[in-house]
Amino acid sequence: MSIVVSNISKTYGRQNAVDQISFTAQPGCILGFLGPNGAGKSTTMKILTCFIPPSSGKASICGYDVVTQSLEVRKNIGYLPEHNPLYTDMYVKEALGFMADVYQIPNKSKRIAEVIELAGLGLEQRKKISTLSKGYRQRVGLAQAIIHNPPVLILDEPTSGLDPNQIIGIRNLIKELGKTKTVILSTHIMQEVEAICHQIVIINQGKLVADDSIEGLKNSHPAKTLEEIFIYLTNAVLQND
Repeated sequence: MSIVVSNISKTYGRQNAVDQISFTAQPGCILGFLGPNGAGKSTTMKILTCFIPPSSGKASICGYDVVTQSLEVRKNIGYLPEHNPLYTDMYVKEALGFMADVYQIPNKSKRIAEVIELAGLGLEQRKKISTLSKGYRQRVGLAQAIIHNPPVLILDEPTSGLDPNQIIGIRNLIKELGKTKTVILSTHIMQEVEAICHQIVIINQGKLVADDSIEGLKNSHPAKTLEEIFIYLTNAVLQND
């Protein structure tokens, strides 16, 4: 398994942001990571990317523990946070060159050319990032995340705020990357999940409420759409509390 999460929790004072959740994901899997705002999705992703440690439990990426082997974990993941951090004064190709230097990538020019082609940035590569549309900025963010060819990608709402054409372009890129990598995709867009995800994990109030395929979820909730299943599962936790 590329990603193994085992009973991880994150506590801030008396609040459990993440409460003993467990799931796994394997290569070639795009995992839709769903939940209402404040459910604990971003906290979980920050744990997996070694930005914050869990309060308890264990998580590993490609066999490396996120707490005790964080440098190895970082080498094996590409991360696109919700607010895409870019050096907007740089040109696209220049920014990718900088990231290639950070990762000490051999055959740097060849790898940059490959990533530009994969991300569909050929016509934009000599433009300043500050002049790009939001859709192309997302492509630059994805290109930076994959420049070192990591086996695991963690993407936090990568299509948020994009227009329909931009959304389709980013979805197709993620779908292509998901053929060979393990991808965790956080999103609120159910059509996006149905279009590209193989596995769905739903959390609410820090607790795991579902971990299944789309087909499995629909079979266990007959005559319901994915959106209706999501609403039912997240409201059920609220009612039980």
